[in-house]
Amino acid sequence: MKKRILFVNQEITPYLPETFQSKIGRYLPQGIQEKGKEIRTFMPRFGIINERRNQLHEVIRLSGMNLIIDDQDHPLIIKVASIQQARMQVYFIDNEEFFQRKTVLRDKKNVFYKDNDERAVFYSRGVLETVKKLGWAPDIIHINGWIASMVPLYVKKALKDNPLFADTKVVMSIYNDSFPEKLGNTLTKKIKMEGIEDSDLDVFKGGTYTDLMKGALKYSDAVIINCDTIDAEVQKMVEESGKPVLPYPGAEDYVDTFDNFYNSLLEE
Repeated sequence: MKKRILFVNQEITPYLPETFQSKIGRYLPQGIQEKGKEIRTFMPRFGIINERRNQLHEVIRLSGMNLIIDDQDHPLIIKVASIQQARMQVYFIDNEEFFQRKTVLRDKKNVFYKDNDERAVFYSRGVLETVKKLGWAPDIIHINGWIASMVPLYVKKALKDNPLFADTKVVMSIYNDSFPEKLGNTLTKKIKMEGIEDSDLDVFKGGTYTDLMKGALKYSDAVIINCDTIDAEVQKMVEESGKPVLPYPGAEDYVDTFDNFYNSLLEE
């Protein structure tokens, strides 16, 4: 049976402008699929994505669930589009309140959105709820971008008794994508859900970029360094974690390196 890799991305080109991270989001899943693995790929449906040009359409059978964050209901809308030349589908997590604005993480005055904490929680949970609805058990979940940093916690704690995720390994990529702001004072309250204890959330408490990386690292099985230099505190944490680490493989010809790393984790 083909091994299954779930990619949880912050950016994918051509839907968002081309950056190193968005190119990884676009070309890594294609390369891994061409290696004979089954893939599913997700990203947020940020409002700057042109739905008509990119031919996004809603998947009614997957939409319609409400996610409760901090006692508020937020409807989950799932859209999908195809990258024809890659024979690859991309699933988009959407919600009118969180993802309709015409910028990504900052407003037009470059101010960090106050609800980026809730957007990250909604995205992380939305991906996993959709995978549950698909009934698709991933062997590896690979998160790319801090907006997905709660995924490892949810998989290892909230979903630990769900058979779809019983044997799933979680891999986090670390990019040079830090931000100086904090994700609000009530972040842990918003992350919390059934199966998660208060003590599980201590690592996220400060709400800084470094705290998000610490939280993702704590609940991940392995780490990929996806840039030349990373935050010094995060670097130290990675070294002390004792987890398998793939050093920066470079910006070109990385598919084989990633695929071999996945295979080494699947053999454990």
